Amino acid sequence: MISVKNVTLSFGKRVLFEEVNLNFTKGNCYGVVGANGAGKSTFLKILSGVVEPNKGTVEITPGERMSVLKQDQFEFDEMPVLQTVLMGNQPMWKVMQERDAIYAKPDFSEADGMRAGELEAAFGEMGGYTAENDAAALLGNLGVEEGLHNILMKELSGNLKVRVLLAQALFGNPDILLLDEPTNNLDVSTIGWLENFLADYENIVIVVSHDRHFLDQVCTHIADVDRSRIRIFTGNYTFWYESSQLMARQLADRNKKVEEKRAALQEFIARFSANASKSRQATSRKKALEKLNIEEITPSYRKYPGIIFKQQREVGNAILNVEKLEKYQDEHPLFKDVSFSVSKGDKIAFISRNHLALTSFFEIINGRQEPGGGKYEWGGTVTRAYLPNDNAPYFTDESLDLMEWLRQYVPPHVTDVDEPFLRGFLGKMLFSGDEVHKRTGVLSGGEKVRCMISRMMLQDPNVVILDEPTNHLDLESIQSFNDAMIGFKGIVLLTSHDHTFLQTVVNRVIELTPGGIIDRLCTFDEYLADERVKALQEELYR
Repeated sequence: MISVKNVTLSFGKRVLFEEVNLNFTKGNCYGVVGANGAGKSTFLKILSGVVEPNKGTVEITPGERMSVLKQDQFEFDEMPVLQTVLMGNQPMWKVMQERDAIYAKPDFSEADGMRAGELEAAFGEMGGYTAENDAAALLGNLGVEEGLHNILMKELSGNLKVRVLLAQALFGNPDILLLDEPTNNLDVSTIGWLENFLADYENIVIVVSHDRHFLDQVCTHIADVDRSRIRIFTGNYTFWYESSQLMARQLADRNKKVEEKRAALQEFIARFSANASKSRQATSRKKALEKLNIEEITPSYRKYPGIIFKQQREVGNAILNVEKLEKYQDEHPLFKDVSFSVSKGDKIAFISRNHLALTSFFEIINGRQEPGGGKYEWGGTVTRAYLPNDNAPYFTDESLDLMEWLRQYVPPHVTDVDEPFLRGFLGKMLFSGDEVHKRTGVLSGGEKVRCMISRMMLQDPNVVILDEPTNHLDLESIQSFNDAMIGFKGIVLLTSHDHTFLQTVVNRVIELTPGGIIDRLCTFDEYLADERVKALQEELYR
């Protein structure tokens, strides 16, 4: 068990945590959620001992081992890949180092022999004799090929380094596992493997993630960081979000009787308990929900952005036609033979094993890059709003305040643009009061994306194009954006690593490959499960 007692942390006048008291127990997975800047990653650093609180303590059951997903990709640059993973089990690694140092002695004494025997016994008890095979298996499951296991870490790409560091954290069955954004740079299949691994994990897992599907698959509890406090709630992310929203509506409805409210909450808990039985963590999650008291459900204090897209006009029959489009990089095709038409009602997920292919495609159809061949044509009734992966070109003048910045993007059809009008769009994205006079040069990544969404809403588009829309956003903004796209009556073209976003929004999937495209009318999950698609992928990615 890990206990947090009276932990307080402040930086100057800013109080990040105040009198936090929590217990994390074996067999549970805790998802730590909170707005950007709330202190989620700092809290994990307090738990691991990297950051000392101003007051309070963190206590771990004696003899238990904690493992942490490292964030420094360069820390192990001079170490071979396989040994970097073995270092994840520090007690075993120290035994290995001492044992090997003794065997390397030129004047091996009787005392050395006795000590070596003790170390060999300890090494065996720790699983040392299968350690290399176990580490290699972990690396393989995380997409690091066997041929890379003995090269130095500095020779790997950043993407592969992240996977090795994740293998290091998972190695050796630690009693307490701390993971900060473990799904970053992982593909869908590897994320699926990690979800299954953690769902079967019998010790304590504490994870920070913006991936709602991942949190839903692995978490039995949610630790909500808000207003300098942390409260633990039973259930996964969706249960926490929907229950807190339900409670907020219940409190707002003063006319509803207490008995009716209680019955609605009981029905809600029962429904989620039934759904929990279908998950990988069926037993622990279902039991946790069944023990939940209605009084434990409380409304969230969070503020959610008001993301609302209105169409100036409905799109016509001619929307987008693409013929034989292709793009190359260093004479190698990112994609080719891309031909399709967009129809009314389409909400299309574009996917690829190479994200550069997706960004290049979106840049091409928005007129910001030239294709290597082929053509595309937009219909005459189309009004587009584009959220690019890189928004830096929109913030080159860092002297502008948010009002001045947004005024640049008011479309011609909008008249009578006064201060209340602009404040309204910025206010929907949680820029209120004097915040509208912040200079763009001091904005965080998340604030810039929220500005870009304000700009998009101004356009009154009937076609929305999104390249990784959840990047830099907190869970509240992601949830609001997701809901907005579900309810949007126009066309959506998007790519995202957010599984829930794709599954809940799209009704069609197009995969761009070096050998052509795969185009299916289906949900994202149906696409992933389609055996015919898997066969085509093998052929087109050769």
